[in-house]
Formats: sequence, C-alpha cells, structure tokens
Amino acid sequence: MQTWFKLALQPAVVRRALKVSLLVGTLLTIINQLPRLLEQPLNTAIVLQIILTYMVPYAVSTYSAVEALRAIGNKG
Repeated sequence: MQTWFKLALQPAVVRRALKVSLLVGTLLTIINQLPRLLEQPLNTAIVLQIILTYMVPYAVSTYSAVEALRAIGNKG
C-alpha cells in the first residue's frame, strides 16, 4: 500500500492542489490584503501572511485528494 506522502506527491494531486491554491489563495489575498497592499509597501509580516494564504488551500486540497484516493483504494 502506498503511503500518505507518496499519494500526496503524485503529479496529478500536486497539479490539482497548485491550481486550487493559486485560485483560492489569490482570491483570499485580494479579499484580506488588498487594502494593506495599496496603502503601504510590503513588509515581512504581510509577505508571510500571503504565503500562508496560498499554503492553506494547497494543504486542504492535497489532504482531500489523498483521502479520496485512499478511500477508493480501500474499497477495492
């Protein structure tokens, strides 16, 4: 049986998670950070918040895909 991390690193899972992260992360960054970005220059705190804003949907998408693959694998 494949490990959780092997499934998480499958190209199809990574591609899907990157797409979700780019879309959701961008929307959340616009919603949450746009006023700050327009008013002041980037600083370390803002950059870290933006990075986390992209990492969360990546992690959620990866987790969801892996668990779905594991559920399908357990049925067979």
